[in-house]
Amino acid sequence: MSKRETLLRYSAIIRCLRSSAASLKEIKAYLENESNIQGYDLNISARTFQRDLDDIYSLYQIEIEYDYSRKKYLIRIAENGGFNERTLEAFETLSALTVSRDVSKYIDFEKRKSIGLENFHGLLHAIKNRLQLNFDYQSFEQDKPHLRKTNPFLLKEFRGRWYLIAKNLSDGMIKTYALDRLSNPEITKKKFRIPVEFNPRDIFKDSFGIISSVVGSIPEKVVLSIRPDQGKYLKTLPLHHSQKIIIDNETELRIQLKVYIAFDLVKELLSFGDAMKVIEPQSLIEELKEGHKCAFEQYSF
Repeated sequence: MSKRETLLRYSAIIRCLRSSAASLKEIKAYLENESNIQGYDLNISARTFQRDLDDIYSLYQIEIEYDYSRKKYLIRIAENGGFNERTLEAFETLSALTVSRDVSKYIDFEKRKSIGLENFHGLLHAIKNRLQLNFDYQSFEQDKPHLRKTNPFLLKEFRGRWYLIAKNLSDGMIKTYALDRLSNPEITKKKFRIPVEFNPRDIFKDSFGIISSVVGSIPEKVVLSIRPDQGKYLKTLPLHHSQKIIIDNETELRIQLKVYIAFDLVKELLSFGDAMKVIEPQSLIEELKEGHKCAFEQYSF
């Protein structure tokens, strides 16, 4: 059996179980159908299937377990379900690009510059092993890169870009660094400790984007009214994990969030234009009114 067939089989098993839990008989039927479609022999024995499950976990960290009560196999979703979903998405993309032949003319990738992922592996190593990380950083406010000495805590994605969340050792502040502006990373041998009660992910729990909060502020209830045609997008891709639907009818989608009101959120809401109206709080209403007014004045000649 070729490596291509093995990888295709892994991909087919995962696709089958992403749709729903399935018995071994159902998985074999799915693989037989995929064999006919793709022109490869993806059929397996029960013994090979068990080996495949071990290989899938070893290679992709996708855990498939057997539910004895239902007598079916399923993909185990960890507490951090978002991580599982992104892993599965990445696997599907990689499988399609590397296993299928001559797909470049059928896929149009977004044209963009490097987002700093060449340093991703090293940064992740420093975070996992709690090693002090030094690097040069070019902020938009400075003319040239400056050395940063940090304790790295977390890698965070927002809007297709990646950021390092780390404690700046010069002032003790937790700061956000864009990976595409970070260079010459040095992973030192200096270990650091994280307080037992501190969870870096909690920094952004009530935030939209990469701005964790404004000093002295607290998360606020935000109520938004969205035009129904735009509301469809927000029901499939919520603005924030706290999003709750209050009204959903033919005239509006009204949602409620609990977030810090900061730059990233304001810019996102302004992008909706006349398709969205802030119901509360009043401070956010005034901020958006001012933002729309300034935009309008750009065209007042």
